[in-house]
Amino acid sequence: MRLNKRLVELGVCSRRNADKLISEGRIKVNGKLASLGEQVDVNDDIEVDGNRILNDNEKILIAYNKPKGVICTESKVEKAEKISDKIKELGFDKRLFTIGRLDKDTTGLLLLTNDGDLAREITDKKNNYEKEYEVRVSKEITEEFLKKLENGVYLSEIDKKTRACKTHRFGKELYRFSITITEGLNRQVRRMCKELGYHVTSLKRIRIMNCKLGDIKVGEYKIISRKNLGLA
Repeated sequence: MRLNKRLVELGVCSRRNADKLISEGRIKVNGKLASLGEQVDVNDDIEVDGNRILNDNEKILIAYNKPKGVICTESKVEKAEKISDKIKELGFDKRLFTIGRLDKDTTGLLLLTNDGDLAREITDKKNNYEKEYEVRVSKEITEEFLKKLENGVYLSEIDKKTRACKTHRFGKELYRFSITITEGLNRQVRRMCKELGYHVTSLKRIRIMNCKLGDIKVGEYKIISRKNLGLA
């Protein structure tokens, strides 16, 4: 069968997206770069972005750059684009779900998978896996503000203090910094900043564990593996 049809069967993407991946040199068959119209069979080894797709039961994990305005729930009340609709647009036949969530106005790295065990491992609070965000606020950042974030902030809305975290200033920029947290409380970064008198004007997740958003364009994805996350 044609390679693009095989990629559809494996649940990797739609036939149209398959041709795009092949044209971009992101597909290998038996270790060699694939070509449009190439014929394959079920025993051929196929790699997508360097990650081997083994068989029809292959677990899929993708890193997706979520656009602003997309919600990660199936709410019937909120009239907004849903991540489930975006998954269909990407052409995945297999049911994917998000590992954790990003709120409607937050952009950036979102993991999607059909692997329930992996999702539970990453979201397990005991594992303390890192998530890094790029934050822009409405007034000038101070060292005192960053230090208070790092020491943990009491969130009055939910009566809970956040764990200690790490922050990083981007050179001499006055309004932008990064924060690395190890928990996933609802709207945590926004709430932390609000408690300290800062309003978040933009928020983008740029890393989950060892996986970085990198050059993935908004609305696009990259197939990754457990190794990309730093897992065995």
